[in-house]
Amino acid sequence: MTNQSTVTKFLLQGFSDVRELQILHFVLFLVIYLAALMGNLLIITAVALDHHLHTPMYFFLGNLSFLDICYISVTVPKSMVSSLNNTRLISFSGCVAQVYLGLHFASAELALLTAMAYDRYVAICHPLRYRVIMTRGACAQMAAGSWISSCIYSLLHTANTFRLPFCGSNVIDQFFCDIPQLLKLSCSDTSTNEIVIILCSAFLGLIFFLSILVSYIHIFSTVLRIPSAQGRYKAFSTCLPHLVVFSLFISTGIYTYLRPVSASSPYQDMLAAVLYSVASPIINPLIYSLRNKEIKEALGKISSKIFFTKTLFTS
Repeated sequence: MTNQSTVTKFLLQGFSDVRELQILHFVLFLVIYLAALMGNLLIITAVALDHHLHTPMYFFLGNLSFLDICYISVTVPKSMVSSLNNTRLISFSGCVAQVYLGLHFASAELALLTAMAYDRYVAICHPLRYRVIMTRGACAQMAAGSWISSCIYSLLHTANTFRLPFCGSNVIDQFFCDIPQLLKLSCSDTSTNEIVIILCSAFLGLIFFLSILVSYIHIFSTVLRIPSAQGRYKAFSTCLPHLVVFSLFISTGIYTYLRPVSASSPYQDMLAAVLYSVASPIINPLIYSLRNKEIKEALGKISSKIFFTKTLFTS
């Protein structure tokens, strides 16, 4: 008995069965989605058009913004359509795609955040060697490594999940397809899958966490030795936003994937999923743009050029 022959569609968990609340959910998610798209596209545009931002730090930030756009696009549009059309159905292939892409972009984001921490470590602790270490080729290799390794990681977990037979209920206790909820629906023993997920998540999470922890221990010890208060503030201002983003992302991911499936709660799981799949992509551009003077200056220059061009065409 194969999963394709038993379950061909799944039912996603809705936020509400009340029609007015479904419309409210659609409007709220639409605003969040458009805000995330706009914020991240502005950062990508600023990094691409302003030659002053053609540095490793902003190269990684542009990649992070692109990842955030991809990540939020995996779950939010489908959830919006489901609320608007009052349907919770998702095809088997659509569910596979959501699991694969969601896990791919999430793990790539963690890897990229780790690369960004290393970039800050080199910039602050070894400023004289920064241009030698963080060359354009090295940055491209780190970014490509994040994408490729996350692709393989996601493929292994997706294949391991959907090889299971689904012959019982097809109702997923989440507003998108996610591995912990899918394991509950399998009519076979999933203990091996749970152990693999916990071990892999713990191993990768530990590597990312320790890498960033070691980087920031060196960073903070170096920053505290800077004699001027202005120098310390500038160094902290480039590091703290990154630390906040990483902490939010990895804490919600750990909560979701490092617990036994039997210990999960539908409401807590949905709240955690909203935080790491919806809130994170919209918070990232706010944190990086509002606290970053160079990004704000670049966006100001772009806005001035657009306004000046429009004035010339209308006059």
